[in-house]
Amino acid sequence: MQSPTRAQPEALFVPVRSGAGGQRLGLFHAPASDQLRGLVVYLHPFAEEMNKSRRMAALQSRALADAGYAVLQIDLFGCGDSSGDFGDASWNDWIDDVESAVQWLQQRLPASTDVPLWLWGLRAGCLLAVDAACRLQRPCNFLFWAPTCSGKTVLQQFLRLKVASDLIGGNAKGVMDGLRQQLASGAQVEIAGYRLAAALAAGLEASALKPSAPNRSTSTPSPRESRSPRVVWLELSTREDASLTPVAANTIALWQQAGFEVSSQVVAGPAFWQTTEIEDAPALIAASCTAMANATPDSRGQAGPT
Repeated sequence: MQSPTRAQPEALFVPVRSGAGGQRLGLFHAPASDQLRGLVVYLHPFAEEMNKSRRMAALQSRALADAGYAVLQIDLFGCGDSSGDFGDASWNDWIDDVESAVQWLQQRLPASTDVPLWLWGLRAGCLLAVDAACRLQRPCNFLFWAPTCSGKTVLQQFLRLKVASDLIGGNAKGVMDGLRQQLASGAQVEIAGYRLAAALAAGLEASALKPSAPNRSTSTPSPRESRSPRVVWLELSTREDASLTPVAANTIALWQQAGFEVSSQVVAGPAFWQTTEIEDAPALIAASCTAMANATPDSRGQAGPT
């Protein structure tokens, strides 16, 4: 007996509210189940890490759709197949894009007002998820994949790509200071084939994986909304004895103190966003589905099966 054919994702353009204008490419994965378990918006990582991660993002989106979630992948302004140039993007433009993605998903599924909303970020996408959630008008859960706890660290690592290339040319002295001076003056810098604008660099550098007070609905909460908001924090490692870093553990403690229920785990798999060849991490997909099912109550307000 053949297994049922999985529905293909729907490619579309998401209407945007950003002043940057243009179109944002989206991939919508409709839930396979009649009972919608939640809405999920995927926020990709920074620069070239996005391209390396496309396959894993697609595999996870399909797995979540099979589990009953409605998933929207979106290419942010200046990224992938969306309008604009990376060098013209700002952090605020990207936050606007997240708001637009959530709004589109809610309009596509108008009966979804009482199901959980999840922002799923990878690496720097986690930072964007946190900043965007502060603007949303409904409670929000988070799925963090290999989250970066500081945007300052992301920017520093990206600028070092330029320093490394100049080291090869024997001209590394003062490169980092020169890059920061250019950005401080409002100029763009070119790094590894990407033009980086001062507005994007400043917004990224100011971001941090710190919780704000959980958003609460202004209407009478449903059984789902009455639960504490959830954070699923998943790291990857090829070491059998791997554990969370002290920075991650301390950041998780901040989320717990802010009223979020956090589940964390280190699963086996490669850092696919930076490997030379495109690689998969099936354990990460399985762990994500399990953790979200455990965190997502059913129609009676009870958690899913373990």
